[in-house]
Amino acid sequence: MPRPTKGPRLGGGPAHERLMLNNLASSLFIHKAITTTQTKAKRMQPVAEKLVSLAKRGDLHARRQTMADITDKNVVHELFANIAPLVQDRNGGYTRITKLGFRKGDNAPMALIELVLEPVVAKPARAKAKVANAVKATAAAVVAEEVVEEVAAEHTEPETVVDENIVEEAPAEVVAEEVVAEAPVEEVVEAAAEEAEVAEAAAEAPEADEAK
Repeated sequence: MPRPTKGPRLGGGPAHERLMLNNLASSLFIHKAITTTQTKAKRMQPVAEKLVSLAKRGDLHARRQTMADITDKNVVHELFANIAPLVQDRNGGYTRITKLGFRKGDNAPMALIELVLEPVVAKPARAKAKVANAVKATAAAVVAEEVVEEVAAEHTEPETVVDENIVEEAPAEVVAEEVVAEAPVEEVVEAAAEEAEVAEAAAEAPEADEAK
C-alpha cells in the first residue's frame, strides 16, 4: 500500500480516504455545519472549498466535475442553486474551523467545520489612505509656504528711514549751478549783460574822482 504524502491516511486506502472526504463534504453542504475530528476537518476543508469554487462557475463542465466526486444529485443541486449565490462575492475562505475540545472516551480533539455564508463587508482601507494622503499634502503645502516666505524675506531690501528734522544743507555753488541749469538761456544772457554794465560803471567811477 503506498504511503500518504501528507500526514496519516484516513481509512484503509487512498480510495477509501477519497470517498470519506467526499461524504463529509456532502454532509457539510446539506447541514451547513458538521462536527468531526480536527484531522478530518483539516483534510476535508480544501476538498469542500474546491467544490464551492466549481459551483461558483456554474457552467455544465463545472457541474460534471462536481458530480465526479459527489454522486448525489440533490447535494449538487443544493451546492449550485443555494450555496454558490451566497458566496459569489467572496474570494476564498468558504469554510471555518472551530476547535471544540476533546471527545469523551478516546479523548480525540474535536472541531466544528461550517460554511461561511455571511455577506462580505468591504473594509474602509481606501478612505484611510485618502485621509493620510490629504494630511501629507497639507503638511507639504505648509512647509512650502514657510520656505517661500523665508526666501522672500532674504531678497527684500531694508527700507531707508529719513528723518525730516535732519536735512543737510547743500553748498551754495551747487545750488547756483542747479539754478543756472534750471533757468532758461535768455534769462542767463540778460543776467550776464547786467553784471558787465555794473562792472563798467564801477571802473569809470574811480577815473572821474581822479580827474577832479
